[in-house]
Amino acid sequence: MTNPIIKFINYVCVQTAVHWARGAQDGYGGYSYSKPVDIKCRWDDVSKEIMTDNGEQIVCRAQVLTPTNVKTGDYLWLGSKQNLTLDASGYVDPRTVDGAFMIQRVEKSPLFRSIDEFVIVAYL
Repeated sequence: MTNPIIKFINYVCVQTAVHWARGAQDGYGGYSYSKPVDIKCRWDDVSKEIMTDNGEQIVCRAQVLTPTNVKTGDYLWLGSKQNLTLDASGYVDPRTVDGAFMIQRVEKSPLFRSIDEFVIVAYL
């Protein structure tokens, strides 16, 4: 039987976003990023004051609910990777994509009666 909370998350996550996972430091003070992948989400454009992991108060641009494990420092873009201009290897740097935002904070809550399934909210 499917967990009703998972069923609800899958029901509301009808939008597609592109996710780039942050990788290792690039040796120049920045980071490398994975190839883009499409994920299911619910993207809400909101202005909301949040506290980042380092204690800084900022106003986020969007709140994204997803069943995908995303982390602070990753990038998200509302849309499908088929709408991006990718290079021959299937890559585009998220820092060059207009409307792609770095995840500033992630809240991860375990689902009711679960130790390995989570509700994830990313703040951009």
